[in-house]
Amino acid sequence: MWSIALETLIADRAKLLTALVGVIFAIVLVNVQGGFFLGLIGRASLLVDYSQADIWAGHRQMHNVDLPRDVPRRWVYRIRGVPGVRDAEPYLLGVTEATLPSGGYAEVVVVGTEPQARLGTPWNLVQGSLDSMLKPSGIVVDQTEADKLDHPTIGSLREIGGRRARVVGMTRGIMGFLVFPYVFTTYDRAAAYLHKPPEFCSYFLVDVEPGADVHQVCDSIRQRIPEIDAYPRDEYSWVSIRFWLTRTGLGISFGAATLLGLLVGVVMVAQTLYALVLDRLVEFGTLKAIGATERQIFAVLLVQAFAMAAVGWLAGLGLTWAIQSIYSTPRAPIVIPWWLSLGSGFLVLGICVVSSLLPYLRIRKLDPMIVLQG
Repeated sequence: MWSIALETLIADRAKLLTALVGVIFAIVLVNVQGGFFLGLIGRASLLVDYSQADIWAGHRQMHNVDLPRDVPRRWVYRIRGVPGVRDAEPYLLGVTEATLPSGGYAEVVVVGTEPQARLGTPWNLVQGSLDSMLKPSGIVVDQTEADKLDHPTIGSLREIGGRRARVVGMTRGIMGFLVFPYVFTTYDRAAAYLHKPPEFCSYFLVDVEPGADVHQVCDSIRQRIPEIDAYPRDEYSWVSIRFWLTRTGLGISFGAATLLGLLVGVVMVAQTLYALVLDRLVEFGTLKAIGATERQIFAVLLVQAFAMAAVGWLAGLGLTWAIQSIYSTPRAPIVIPWWLSLGSGFLVLGICVVSSLLPYLRIRKLDPMIVLQG
């Protein structure tokens, strides 16, 4: 049956190519569209994901890392006394205005950490170092967002919150979900840029002892300081993502576009499979006339469906990889995890199997006598 199925499938190369185009189209669409979506929505939790903190603690009902509410900075000492906490550091974050050399203005998100902080500091440094932020008026900005800040270079001066700022380092790829570029600096300097009292902070980044239960430490923090919430890093990452998913139409728009493409792929595959069967009704009638069972006939169609799904999946992943290599940028990243690629394969396999049911229903009604009549 394997031999019959494959020979029947490749006998009409034009129709086979049409079916493969539909499968490849569906694979590429799911992976690229899903990759764009994951890359975009991943920005909503970028600071959380790369903070290296085990726990994020902040004001009650915190729901978005970029939109915090201030809490007293002195509470950090109470958190440090919680069993299982190895260290806790205050973290300041807020939006203010930067004055540019061209005379224009730009909103920026200022991120402040303590001078010797280990958590929440900038990453992917391509120029300068973390110690550079200790220089007078030192700030670290991102290369990808350079156009929004009039293309600064190391040593360039800017004015943030009405105060002097000097670029001493640059990162690459740190772009948040908001359209405002991130500016990293020391805690006290960030408070000055944001015109906030240094006695307040936005979050506490917590590092737990090895072997400590993160969820239990979160519960202990909430019990010790009822005015704040505490989440494990992965959980707060999802909280930040869910905020934008539920308050914008991102999920609906990406999902609708992907679903529409899948429908096109389904139609192309189903039509091709159906046409292949119609062109070979006599051959299937011969199989039934010589004693082939309904299960064997269906096995032929399943083999064809699996073959098309496998070939289309591999070709689609190859084309997806090429598209990702060419078009993925820090500004528009295409993030394709393994589970998305594997899931797209099972999805397309399901499409091919379901599509094979249509011609099978026609074959079941086929009378083997048509062979003798021919």
